[in-house]
Amino acid sequence: MKIIKISTYLVRPRWCFVEVETDDGITGWGEAVIEGKASTVSACVEEVTDYLIGMNPLNIEDIWTLLYRAAFYRGGPIIMSAISGIDQALWDIKGKYYNAPVYELMGGKCRTKIKVYSWIGGDRPADVAKAAKEKQMSGFKAIKMNATEELQFIDSYDKVDSVLERVASIRESTGKNFGIAIDFHGRVHKPMAKILAKKLEEFDPMFIEEPVLCENMEVFKEIAASCNIPIATGERLFSKWDFKRLLQAGGVDIIQPDLSHAGGITEVKKIASMAEAYDIALAPHCPLGPIALSACLQIDATCYNAVIQEQSIGIHYNVGKSVLDYIKNPEDFAFTDGYVNLPILPGLGVTINKELVLEENSSPHHWKNPVWRHEDGSIAEW
Repeated sequence: MKIIKISTYLVRPRWCFVEVETDDGITGWGEAVIEGKASTVSACVEEVTDYLIGMNPLNIEDIWTLLYRAAFYRGGPIIMSAISGIDQALWDIKGKYYNAPVYELMGGKCRTKIKVYSWIGGDRPADVAKAAKEKQMSGFKAIKMNATEELQFIDSYDKVDSVLERVASIRESTGKNFGIAIDFHGRVHKPMAKILAKKLEEFDPMFIEEPVLCENMEVFKEIAASCNIPIATGERLFSKWDFKRLLQAGGVDIIQPDLSHAGGITEVKKIASMAEAYDIALAPHCPLGPIALSACLQIDATCYNAVIQEQSIGIHYNVGKSVLDYIKNPEDFAFTDGYVNLPILPGLGVTINKELVLEENSSPHHWKNPVWRHEDGSIAEW
């Protein structure tokens, strides 16, 4: 079996799908995207295609190593996202070739389902108590929300109080045992992060996410010492070498590699095993589409330290199209009592609606994240 063609498709709301075709007629799908740079990642996939035509798609480890190590310049969000999408598609092909879900080819499953959480509140969080209660009533056992709007290095306590009021309203609405994940989204710098983390303790959050950016990963240990809340991070790291530095720095309790950014299934399986050796949990980042979600579930199936899975159904970014629109087997991704079962079909477990993909790609999206500024005119972290 040989690779004969690789295509990319830009589809709403902000995703890039990759299709790898073989001379045996087996096709694999992946998601290769950096949100806001989808066209750039697509171009990167096109640039590496010449290396892959004629190769055996079953030799995934060799192809991954070729794409990473045969280039003099390596790593980073664009290259690693291109590798991620191709890697997912190759695993999809391999599973279909052997007529088995990917996790069966990776040692088999160690669970039958994984807990999922739902996003509420939007970029500028509001009405979160009502939204959280609605999610709870629909069966979810946990939600995630953005903690705050933009914050300067040193900011006013009225913004801190607003965060506390929102989280307090969720806890009052949903009760003691409902999971509340609070995403700082890299918008907060160390001085304010320490204040927020300490004051949020009383509400027993499930975790706080990206209290500072991984650019300042040495600070996580300091923040961890200032509160008793698990710290999660990792969506902006792109390889096992990035995560090696994070694990060595300490202070983090949950890693969140993204299957479409951090080298795909091949690399994230290794990252998850590294984290397990540090007694650190895994919660893959996935505000993306159905292929990325299904790839995450393959990892969740095989990793003992996987604890919860992000998914983007209903997320505020999804305008025009959503996760299940692009697949013909949405019933396989139904949420029951806050859990999703593992995929059952061969490969990644998604049957793609290619007609819709082609239709969307005929007028490609140009999604960009907003640009925020502080009151003094300086750029704010989004």
